[in-house]
Amino acid sequence: MSQRLASPPLSRSRVFAFRWRNSLVLTIWSLLFGPIAWAQSTPLVLSVGIVPQQAASELARVWIPLLQEVGRRAHVQLAFRTASDIPAFEDRVMKGEFDLAYMNPFHYTVFSKAPGYQAFLKEKDRKLVGIIVVPKDSPVQNLEQLQGKRVAFPAPAAFAASILPRAEFNRHHVAIEARFVSSHDSVYKGVVSGLFEAGGGIQRTLEAMEPQVSSQLRVLSRTPAYTPHALAIHPRVSAEVVERLRQAFIALDGDAAGRALLEPLSFKGLVVATDSEWDAVRALRLQQPVGSTAAKK
Repeated sequence: MSQRLASPPLSRSRVFAFRWRNSLVLTIWSLLFGPIAWAQSTPLVLSVGIVPQQAASELARVWIPLLQEVGRRAHVQLAFRTASDIPAFEDRVMKGEFDLAYMNPFHYTVFSKAPGYQAFLKEKDRKLVGIIVVPKDSPVQNLEQLQGKRVAFPAPAAFAASILPRAEFNRHHVAIEARFVSSHDSVYKGVVSGLFEAGGGIQRTLEAMEPQVSSQLRVLSRTPAYTPHALAIHPRVSAEVVERLRQAFIALDGDAAGRALLEPLSFKGLVVATDSEWDAVRALRLQQPVGSTAAKK
């Protein structure tokens, strides 16, 4: 019977060379493939700033589930962000703090210049119309009857809920006592409680109010219609990520799960938007300053 010859023991130099070669292979592998594996396990996180038309808790309730689903479909993580009030939101957008921002048409005409946000989506089948509301049992039947009265608005630069209604009062030569509060919700509640004789808002946020408030209000007047809010993206976000996000948002109204997430926002869906769609707003040549400093003036 033949016997297997034992392999001679490796010399110390050969052991060192073997270990060094394996170490080099592992190092090269980690350099080449490690970042890929890390990127796959750690999704890109993007902040999404939502204009505070309503209380932060209400915005979070309707936006966070939608953003989570869009993030899942686009293979990114979308982090909900807002601000305490509209002027504070304007400050944050001016600084470019948000990767994506949902902003009103006037804001978009300002912040598309600097820091350069670009609209890539808008609400489907929607034109933005400002409304002026009064208590349901108010004797007021036209704007002229609000001469000298206290009228609430969410912020000086809130486009449909403040700029457009105030323009309507000017067009009718009605001088009012404008009061600025923190949100659309605050306007509606203030009118119902009797703090103000009327208030500016938009149909969507009025419909989103709790019935015990909205049922006590009546729409007195509506403004002309304009392109709605822009969902705009900061230029630092890559074109490839923008396209993934665009397709994920658009796909929401294509299935029952997505439509269920759009319903609390009263959105029919989202569609592709281009910068020129807000040219009609630019043509108004609005000079309203923005930000917390402007709000104090």
